[in-house]
Amino acid sequence: MGQGRNTSGEQRESGSFDAPEPYTVHAEFYAPPERFEGCFTSFYTLDLKVADGGRLRDRLMPEWGNVRFFAGSGPVAEIEGSRVEGVAFNAFGPSSRPCKFELGSARMWGIGFLPLGWARFVGGDAYESSNVICDGSEHPVFGKFESLLQVLCDPDARVDDQLAAIGETMDRVARPHRDEPRIKRVHAALVDGQYVTVNDLADACAMSIRTLERVCRRHFGFTPKLLMRRQRFMRSLTSFMLHKGSRWTEVMDRDYHDQAQFTREFCEFMTMTPSEYAALDHPILSSFVEARARVWGSAAQTLDAPKRSGEHSGSRPEAS
Repeated sequence: MGQGRNTSGEQRESGSFDAPEPYTVHAEFYAPPERFEGCFTSFYTLDLKVADGGRLRDRLMPEWGNVRFFAGSGPVAEIEGSRVEGVAFNAFGPSSRPCKFELGSARMWGIGFLPLGWARFVGGDAYESSNVICDGSEHPVFGKFESLLQVLCDPDARVDDQLAAIGETMDRVARPHRDEPRIKRVHAALVDGQYVTVNDLADACAMSIRTLERVCRRHFGFTPKLLMRRQRFMRSLTSFMLHKGSRWTEVMDRDYHDQAQFTREFCEFMTMTPSEYAALDHPILSSFVEARARVWGSAAQTLDAPKRSGEHSGSRPEAS
């Protein structure tokens, strides 16, 4: 497995993995411009090369909303009752379930929306798009990003030009929302992880439970209780993936009462038991998670803070 390189002086951070033949995976991460602070997880690319026309199978963890553009092989992807096949522009709402996918050789551009970014750039009720994957070109909420198809799926386009196109598109569709201060408070409290009840979370965010419920449903896609459970679960799952050979009891979050509770939650969020998950290969996700943790400071979108620390901002060069 190759080492990621710190490309000091360039507008990128990368993680490269030379997996056992017949495939290789390479990921790069780009810091969004400062004017978009708190809106995106990152802008990122993934290059997958599979020998002899083969395809890999894997599954995504629960995450925030995303749009992904594929040049080359289009994925077959499914989450709960929604499915896409061979579509170049995939759009995802926030998820609490795994997305199963199959992919051959391709280059992918991904844009991950934090809740603030969902409110400002995507719009619409996040709850209505939760656990949904679709052809973004045909969806009323995501169709505004269709103009990115041509440039992000162009194999001859320069990365700087592609990043500029993303920035220009986001500037064009941006619509500031009156809930933005509330969104920032809720997101920060969720990532902090020290609140174990909805009452505690509401108090920390200085809002009523009713207002908290509305803000979470509208911009985060789920109820406050489910979001808190998802954070706890994701802390455990990413710890397991980053510590090869560890046992679930060693990485299980301290807020779980016992292993039985963790197993029930695992079955809900990943639709299988922990042991079943551990027995599967994760050729793409494992590589991506390791690269993301090493060069971006966070192993998964759901663990990204709404505002990057000064240390991270200084070490993650911006996209223009």
